[in-house]
Amino acid sequence: MARNTPDFVLRPFEGLPGEPDWVALKELVPAATATARTTKEHGAREVLVTTVLPTAWPALHRSDGVVLLALQTVGSSGDASRDLAAALLEALDVEPGTAVETVGLPGPGPRLQDVLDLSVPFEVTVHDSFAYWLAPDTERTPDLTAAMEEADAGIIDTRKLAAVESAYWCRMGAREFLRWAQPHDEQTVLDALARLHARRASGFDGGKFVGYFRSSGLVVPVWELARGSEAEDVEGPVAQFAPSFAEALADTSPLDANARRARAGLVARQVTLR
Repeated sequence: MARNTPDFVLRPFEGLPGEPDWVALKELVPAATATARTTKEHGAREVLVTTVLPTAWPALHRSDGVVLLALQTVGSSGDASRDLAAALLEALDVEPGTAVETVGLPGPGPRLQDVLDLSVPFEVTVHDSFAYWLAPDTERTPDLTAAMEEADAGIIDTRKLAAVESAYWCRMGAREFLRWAQPHDEQTVLDALARLHARRASGFDGGKFVGYFRSSGLVVPVWELARGSEAEDVEGPVAQFAPSFAEALADTSPLDANARRARAGLVARQVTLR
């Protein structure tokens, strides 16, 4: 029997520039945008990839012609890249000022890796407001202003670090965390974390390693930070920690007994996101 839907893809963003940031925007960051562009075959159109759009729209062709593609949507198939490509292609075709409110179950077809120009860097900007949903010339009526303020009230304070790639500071209530999405194979990252944890070196100054998320085939280690830490307070300590983490990632020797025990403990504490 012929397959009518794409097979499950563990790492749907593999091969795209900034794969860990795609995962972070899909699962962890409340309000952010990033740059992308379609291939010449698809019009060489600028695309604003974002975390979320109003009422969970998959995409929006804004009234000023800007096309926004949301990552925090529920996919229909087993391949998030195929689902997103279907939404993007539909958004390119509709008139400016039109939202793509739903996308049906897509059959086999182009994925983001086929639709986007892979030479364009995926440069992330974290926002404090969802005002970027609106075209600059949109009239701010009282109802629209109230709706925007309500949406903004739910944003968790988040900042992207400059010291390392794909690391995000956030404040949740009275606690601060660092979540650092990794581009490496899952088993490689777990082995590295286990090596560090076994010798009590998995933390950094002001940061205690507390576990990790799994999402879209990647691992996102999490550190709880000293109370009241701001993003700028973490830049230096993370930069100092990065070389030892890189060394552990590059170590391919078998884990010793302590590291194996540490690894078993890490796996027991994982949280799997979609």
